[in-house]
Amino acid sequence: MRQYELTVIFPLEEDQYQAGREQVVTDLTANGGEIEKTDEIGDKDLAYEIKKRKRGRYLLFTLKLEPAKIAVLDRIFKLNPNILKYLFVKVEE
Repeated sequence: MRQYELTVIFPLEEDQYQAGREQVVTDLTANGGEIEKTDEIGDKDLAYEIKKRKRGRYLLFTLKLEPAKIAVLDRIFKLNPNILKYLFVKVEE
């Protein structure tokens, strides 16, 4: 398993944020991910408009995951309407 950081941008609406957050945690654990830490970064302006939104709520996950599961989670996250953007970054030891 490798160490990754996952940054996810959610809409500002509380119900969409909570639903999206729960779904991301469920998807990560269902695919064998071990969430070590979750940091709420807060609301920030986006560099460019995404889905007609200018602000988003950022969440940073530190997790361990098999590299092959990244492609699976990529497909799942693309279909989630409560996620504006996401990015997986491999953490170098």
